[in-house]
Amino acid sequence: MKQLSSQAFSAVTRLFHSVSGIRLTEAKHALVTGRLQRLASEAGEPDVETYVERLLRGGAPAQEMQRLIDRLTTNETYFFREPQHFNHLADRLPRVPAGQQFNVWSAASSSGEEAYSVAMLLSDQLAHAPWQVIGTDLSVSMVESARCGLYTFDRARMVPETYLKRFCLKGQGAQTGQVLLERSLRAKVRFEPANLMQPLPDWLPQFDVIFLRNVLIYFDNEAKAEIVRRVLGRLKPGGVLYIGHAESLSNLGLPLRMLATAVHTHA
Repeated sequence: MKQLSSQAFSAVTRLFHSVSGIRLTEAKHALVTGRLQRLASEAGEPDVETYVERLLRGGAPAQEMQRLIDRLTTNETYFFREPQHFNHLADRLPRVPAGQQFNVWSAASSSGEEAYSVAMLLSDQLAHAPWQVIGTDLSVSMVESARCGLYTFDRARMVPETYLKRFCLKGQGAQTGQVLLERSLRAKVRFEPANLMQPLPDWLPQFDVIFLRNVLIYFDNEAKAEIVRRVLGRLKPGGVLYIGHAESLSNLGLPLRMLATAVHTHA
């Protein structure tokens, strides 16, 4: 595989940053090269440099930029990742007033595992109140994948056994090694595309809980603060914001109060 030149890497990552707000460092050079190589092949280009040149001069179809975003967005995840947050949420659910709508937002939902994990928990423990889960992601292809609710069994390795039996259908024959989320659970989760670096869609409601996990690590401090302020505008008073355990919001001047590790609320 021909390696992407440093000049082309810098140019294409600047373009990606201008659209997504995500900065890809030189440490991602090999990953970017591999993903662009596949895009180049699919587009019928002879090599990755020619593909990048065409992309940068605007000679590629408009939808090619969305394909670039889809491929360069990191999407690896699994069900019930960072389980401390799900335990924390479970402890709060009995205090939800009977009959009060409970809204949860998975703000960087990737292929949907986080949103469906929340849905399993709410379906199991929130019988006394109506609820909904909304998942949004920058990548249109990830949104489409999440809506299908079909995963390799490895992604479901952290799902409690009782939830596997109740909410997951194990594939057979050609689908061996896969799980499909049960139809009624899928119906309770809405997935839509959204860019956290841009004004949020008007249809997004106010939320009791927002998961904003493992996405802020790709942004500089200025962009982090901008995203969190925008997201906080959709968090109800007394609501909870979960971020990834490898992320930090310190020294950003945000109106937040920490409740636990990687768990915040309005100050």
